[in-house]
Amino acid sequence: MIAIRKIREHAALALLLAVLTFLPALAQAAQEAPSGAGNVETVTIVSAAGRTSFTVETAATREQRDRGLMFRTHLAERHGMLFDFEQDQEVRMWMKNTLIPLDMIFIEADGRVHRIEHDAEPGSLRLIASNGPVRSVLELPAGSASRFGINPGDRVVPGW
Repeated sequence: MIAIRKIREHAALALLLAVLTFLPALAQAAQEAPSGAGNVETVTIVSAAGRTSFTVETAATREQRDRGLMFRTHLAERHGMLFDFEQDQEVRMWMKNTLIPLDMIFIEADGRVHRIEHDAEPGSLRLIASNGPVRSVLELPAGSASRFGINPGDRVVPGW
């Protein structure tokens, strides 16, 4: 009876150690996986510097737009989220519960970049406005707009 109890204790301990070993990797994968976002697609920005493509999750529903990139701890280079507001409107966003700095690219209905908010501060409740009607917003890792030469007037097109 004592031998069986010891075997069970060792098996439980081995299982606990296995779970604890893989838990960080599972948590990281959960952070990087789309959390309720829509489809994943490619958008390309055509600028004076050339064509630069990005892999983006789409946030097309109210729920997806409300969550955005909140609680993510990492966003890979050339990855982001595209918020589709379905109609032209003044847009105001914030960084509440967003843990990573972002560039916000405000895009008009014809795909023209209207304005860029560089290096939005994580966790900030400051409203970031489009300063005019836009159809969508592309969020990229902070520094992306400068690194890839993206400026107001450039064009955002689907695909590559």
